[in-house]
Amino acid sequence: MERPAWAPRSIDISVPSVSRIYDYYLGGSHNFEVDREAARKAMEFLPGLPKIMQANRAFMRRAVRYAAGEGITQFLDIGSGIPTFGNVHEVARAAAPGARVVYVDHDPVAVAHSQAVLAGDDAADVVAADLRKPHEILASPQVERLIDQNRPVALLLVAILHFVEDTDDPHAAVAELRAALAPGSLLILTHASYEGIPLPPERAEGAVDVYKDIRNPLIMRSRDEIARFFEGYDMVEPGLVPMPRWRPESEPEDEDPFAFSGFAGVGRTA
Repeated sequence: MERPAWAPRSIDISVPSVSRIYDYYLGGSHNFEVDREAARKAMEFLPGLPKIMQANRAFMRRAVRYAAGEGITQFLDIGSGIPTFGNVHEVARAAAPGARVVYVDHDPVAVAHSQAVLAGDDAADVVAADLRKPHEILASPQVERLIDQNRPVALLLVAILHFVEDTDDPHAAVAELRAALAPGSLLILTHASYEGIPLPPERAEGAVDVYKDIRNPLIMRSRDEIARFFEGYDMVEPGLVPMPRWRPESEPEDEDPFAFSGFAGVGRTA
């Protein structure tokens, strides 16, 4: 397999990547056949996966505009993935020119692409780090340079927590990040769940098994389990809801049924 110029030498391009699979679902071009094969396998069980990812991105954009409308000009996006059209810094700056953004991902491809996209941008940067080690994120030179932790921040954990197993204590990681945020900060979060999927759970489990097979387990949590991540936050209306129902810009009833799979919410620190 020929290695394209955009693929860092350090990565094994014969192994599927969650970031590149996500890129494929969104119609991107930064993925390999091994990623497409895994995506197609998952879609045999859950054909609406691209619709779910599109709803996820649409929610993210609405939530970023909401944050900017609330006067927040600092964004920390953990698990940011491979840059696609309508990224956080583009959406944020359309609403709040001069907004500062730090992206965080542990996938070398996602980091390399973010560095290329952000080259020459003094108000945005990327950190190669893992959500499971929040202290490394918070102590990074990029965060120290761009994020004033005495002012409100929008923390994005979009489609990332369902890749963190309970044994890695994702609630502790989220709590550590919350403790570092100034009052008035926002947590913007989405999470996969069997609830809302317009298929029997046993059918959807086939897609979950594909992720398990590529050593990136997908942890499907209930709405109540997802709500625990918002402990210490006051929920912004309409609360923790299916993605198309969070402050929609068009009629949710017009959305594909798969778009209602999983949950989205925004919380504010006191």
